[in-house]
Amino acid sequence: MVEQGLIMAAYILCVGFFGLITSRNTVRALMSLEPIFNGITLNFITLSNLSNNREGGEIFSLFVITVAAAEAATGLAIALSIHRNRKSTRIDQSNLLKW
Repeated sequence: MVEQGLIMAAYILCVGFFGLITSRNTVRALMSLEPIFNGITLNFITLSNLSNNREGGEIFSLFVITVAAAEAATGLAIALSIHRNRKSTRIDQSNLLKW
């Protein structure tokens, strides 16, 4: 059971990293962060079932889910603000540091 959970978490993490590396759109990059967080959460829960302290992994997973929700809300607000000003959400066209 532990090996299956770790293999599934590694697969979800790889899908998230692939989506993050290949995306050019800001919203798609933010959406690719969610599978990464889900893979990390699955790792925590799987490894907490292996140890004697089962509550540690599940409590830490709740913190990861909370941070992921806050990251999604903040990231989408920033992406919406950039879209209003620049009329584009492409990462390679965003040059916000230039005057």
